[in-house]
Amino acid sequence: MSYIKANDVLPQELLEIIQKYVDGEYVYIPRKECNKKKWGENTKIRSEITTRNENIYKKYKCGKCVKDLARRYYLSPKSIQRIILQMKRKEQ
Repeated sequence: MSYIKANDVLPQELLEIIQKYVDGEYVYIPRKECNKKKWGENTKIRSEITTRNENIYKKYKCGKCVKDLARRYYLSPKSIQRIILQMKRKEQ
């Protein structure tokens, strides 16, 4: 996210009203609900995590134990169990 100068985009009257509340401070203006992006939409992380979870589940089905998977993927055993449960539910 980059900053833009309020002077460049807001009408002077509106700028003066805003200055009554926050003079010289940074103000975050959130996106409209219809313009919001989902988590991971701008990067590949969402698909990378999905691929990782699928691999964990495949290895689990092939006989790897939760403890070994946790060590291999640097996750807690509880996280591995959660991933396995999610993948089982997806299969059904």
